[in-house]
Formats: sequence, structure tokens, C-alpha cells
Amino acid sequence: MGGPGSLLLLPLLLLGGAESRSHSLQYFLTAVSEPGPGVPEFTVAGYVDGQRFVEYDSEAQQMRPRAPWMQETEVWERENHVHKVRQACFRGKVRSHMHLYNQSRGFHIFQYAYGCEIRADGSTGGFRRFGYDGDDFLIYDDAQHRWEAPAREAEATQRRWNGDPVALQYYRHFLERECVEALRRYLQLGQGALARRERPAVRVTGRDAPGGPTTLSCRAHGFYPRDITLSWLRHGGSSEQEPRRGGVLPNGDGTYHAWATVEVDPRERGLYRCRVEHESLAEPLVVLWGEAGGRGVGGGEPVWAT
Repeated sequence: MGGPGSLLLLPLLLLGGAESRSHSLQYFLTAVSEPGPGVPEFTVAGYVDGQRFVEYDSEAQQMRPRAPWMQETEVWERENHVHKVRQACFRGKVRSHMHLYNQSRGFHIFQYAYGCEIRADGSTGGFRRFGYDGDDFLIYDDAQHRWEAPAREAEATQRRWNGDPVALQYYRHFLERECVEALRRYLQLGQGALARRERPAVRVTGRDAPGGPTTLSCRAHGFYPRDITLSWLRHGGSSEQEPRRGGVLPNGDGTYHAWATVEVDPRERGLYRCRVEHESLAEPLVVLWGEAGGRGVGGGEPVWAT
């Protein structure tokens, strides 16, 4: 389990090709059983296209804008009211889940994550999920419009919620209409800031394993927006094996980083190139390991391209 206050439910990874653009609205709500210094009882973080734009915690009891375009707007007041109401609700959720799991004390986390996206082709999608102590508790299936219960303790709640057609219709309407409409409003409000483009800096490195393959690593840093494609090419074509990829993760300055590795025959590492596609690039960026600089023992000097 993560440390106190950590987000244990991972956000959706909205990954697409660099030639397209999707948009997302996501909220992550967390309540803890034992708040303390730096660990509020209840927190909310809201993201548009992966950029935090609002946050709330029970210590301040006030929603705070994290993006300039969210200040002094009618939308802002609505966000503030909704999450003040949720604070008391989530206090009860933590207690009820501790009772459900026969727990009387200790540090426990209840989380709720939800959101929606507008894909590059104009279609939409959404998600809702509840978690407890780092594990999924209930997940909304937006294709079947029903709840799934990964946890045995959630089965009674699942049956009750799936047996309420009015509630199921509300969940569907919220994800398909209300959430998408809110996302469109936020995109309009933040169109200048959200439309910015930051080119990735690309680093290519290699590491040899004694008597084994060479691992080539391609890392892209400092790019925005978050959609990016990293791939390895051999002789100008696709790699003969699927590369291992990391998720697209945020940096502290609002940009992102990502990586992809591939294992190759040490004698053929000079044949491999990393191809990077991103919205900020007029054409794909192709970087060869060892293209500039020598090779060191057990690896090589990195190549940076910007």
C-alpha cells in the first residue's frame, strides 16, 4: 500500500498517436482514517488534459484553482460547493469500509476516481471506480452500464446498485453528457494554456549485459501535451520485438516524460533507431544510439535531440 495521502488509483492513460489529440477530465478523491500533518482527512485533485486545474483539502476547506483560467469564474464556485459537500460524505465512507473489512483502527484509504474523455475521432468515453487500501472495490463498466465488483466485500453493494435502474441511468448520463459538457467548458476556458506545445528532448542510451543482450533505452522529456508515441525501428522498419514501454508520467513543471526500451543483439545495436511522434513536431524525430559521441564500458554516451 502506498504511503499516507498517496493516490493509489491510477488515472486513465489516454495515449494516442502524435498525429491525433484526445482530451480528458479526471477527478481523484481521497479520504483517510487517520489524518495528520501534511495528510488531510479529505483531498480532491482535478485534471484537464493531465494538467491539475483545481484542488481541495479538508484543512483549508476551500477549493483552490491551480490554473489561472479557473480563477473568479462561475464554474469555480460550483466546483467549490460540490466538494465541500463531499467532505462529510467521504468521512462516513472511510468508517463504513473499515466496518465492512472488520477493522477498528489503523491507517486506511478510501478513494474515488472518475472522469471522461473526448477522443480524436470525436467519440467519448468515461470511467468511475472506487478503491480501498490500494485495491479496486467497485468499477463502472461504461460499455455494459453496470457495476463490477473486483472485491468480494463489494458484492452486496454491486447487487444493490445494479438493481437500481434510476441510479444506473444517472451514472450513464453523467459520463456520457454532463462530464463531457464540463470538459468542453474547461477546454474553452483554458484554450490558450491547454493549446501550448512543448517539444520533447529525447535521450537514447544503451546498456550491455555480460554475455547477454544490449538494452537500448529511449527517453522523451519535457513534452506537452501528453500524447506521444515512442517506437524502435530496425533498418528503417519496425523492431522485430515489441518494446517495453513506461507510462506517460507528469513532471513538476506541467510537462511529461516517457520511455521505451528494447533488447537487441550487441552486434546490431547500431542498426536500431528510436522514432518519436508528438504534436509539437512537424515530422517524426528519429534518433540513433551512438550517433554523436563514443561508447563507454557497459553502455554508451547518451544522445540528446531537441
